[in-house]
Amino acid sequence: MLPHRSLLTICIGTLAALVVVPLLFVVLQASFPDLAQGSFARPLTHLEDTLRDPAIPGLIGNTLKLGLAVVLASALLGIPLGVLRGLFDVPLARLWDLAFLVPFMVPPYIAAMGWILLLQPAGFLQQLSGLHLGGTLFSFLGVVLVMALNLFPVVYFAVSRAVAASGSRLGEVAQIFGASPWHAFLRVTLPLALPALAASLLLVFAATIEEYGTPAVLASNVGFFVLVTGIEQRFSDWPIDLPGAAVLSVILMALALLAYGAQRWVTAGRDYETQTGKPVVRGARPLGPWQAPALLLFSSVAVLATLAPLLSIGATAFTGTLSGGLAWDNLSLRHFDALFAQGSAALSALATSLALATGTALLTGVVGALLAYTVLRAPSRSAGVLDALAILPNAMPGIVVAVGLILAWNQPWLPFTPYDTWLILLLAYACLLLPYPARYAHAALRQIGHNLEAGAFVHGAGFWTTLRRIVLPLLGPSVGAAMLLVFAIASRELVASLLLTPTGMQTVSLFIWRQFDQGSVGQGMAMSLITIAITCTLLVLASGLRRWSVRAR
Repeated sequence: MLPHRSLLTICIGTLAALVVVPLLFVVLQASFPDLAQGSFARPLTHLEDTLRDPAIPGLIGNTLKLGLAVVLASALLGIPLGVLRGLFDVPLARLWDLAFLVPFMVPPYIAAMGWILLLQPAGFLQQLSGLHLGGTLFSFLGVVLVMALNLFPVVYFAVSRAVAASGSRLGEVAQIFGASPWHAFLRVTLPLALPALAASLLLVFAATIEEYGTPAVLASNVGFFVLVTGIEQRFSDWPIDLPGAAVLSVILMALALLAYGAQRWVTAGRDYETQTGKPVVRGARPLGPWQAPALLLFSSVAVLATLAPLLSIGATAFTGTLSGGLAWDNLSLRHFDALFAQGSAALSALATSLALATGTALLTGVVGALLAYTVLRAPSRSAGVLDALAILPNAMPGIVVAVGLILAWNQPWLPFTPYDTWLILLLAYACLLLPYPARYAHAALRQIGHNLEAGAFVHGAGFWTTLRRIVLPLLGPSVGAAMLLVFAIASRELVASLLLTPTGMQTVSLFIWRQFDQGSVGQGMAMSLITIAITCTLLVLASGLRRWSVRAR
């Protein structure tokens, strides 16, 4: 039992440092306005003044309005496409899957800048057609469409996989017993896909309300501010309002937790066992006369969601000057030359992001594997709490984690602080991304029988030897896939980087953001292309590694 206790202690200590500390200090700062001075005096005295700020109801309302609108738009795009992909033999299906995966891999603030360069007055669209859509883009509707085009793939992939897995086959059974196609879809196929649909819509809502880049780039231009921009403003404008930022952070996290609660309520009692123990191989239904409309729908969405922003990003990266427009004599590699020039700040930012992403992937991979093993193989009264803490960052927006780390590590009584060092970024990234390896490892470990470990113990292997030589190698492919995913996301993370990056240090996302802010859009887009290429490559590798691990088991 001693090794299990040691493992439990390690997991408790790690989760306390990564998750509990930032969350605790956000709540404490929201309760005690003088916490930054090391005082617990005057509890809640600032709460009334903060909540009476006339801007607060607008920030909350705008956040909910934006989140719900993006969820609706993503559902309108993702559900029909997902159902068609799951039920029918759509021509070029794998191509559409790849095309719809790309928007999710493009950082939202980069996609927003791409749309601005495409649709603004004198933008690429006007150069090609004489028309511009700046009025539509710089509006609430424009913000919703840009964010929905970036996030609808979450709904598309969830619905298509859920429908294809079981709903299609059982819907056919319902039709055999006399149900019409629509009745079978509404009463069988759709209910079976409801848990996956609810989970995907929840992810869209959470990603929308915690996204900083797109609201800052687009929404703020039309006077539409949300909680995330309000929190950032309280940190950037003098005098700095730490209690106010903490209160807004608590409100933002409460909205995310309410969304999780709503999802659980919607899906409660709607889990169905549909497998008979024998896999069923079935062919997708032919589209028949609907093939041409379906292809038109898929291609139109692919052009809008993938091709248009990528062409805008690429055109900006490969043109010498924006004023020169789309002309052959304006094609240039000078932005890439500047990025790779000796001593360039871009190379330093890229090296910093790659190093931090590597450290985050290694840290979260090891911690996630140990957490999964502790929860499943060393059950205790604290196992459920550990499992809940491991997935809690899913409900903690990035800006809340950043605020919590700022508050936690700026206390005057601390003998040592990682604040204003690269360690603070590592802590932030690890907190935000820990759920990925933890859930991957949890799923993989549930499929590994206890007999392998028991056999090792019988033959004299110790606990740590068994863990190192048997359990971790078996978890390796799944955890490795999660680590590649963590690496890809950490290398482009924006909001925590904006608030926590030490003086004199730059990450890739911060470099790109500052290039946009300073007007060096070409260099920003050139670095964006490199970032997108790295992310796409790593996610392809993660997908391949995941499939290999499934076949190996």
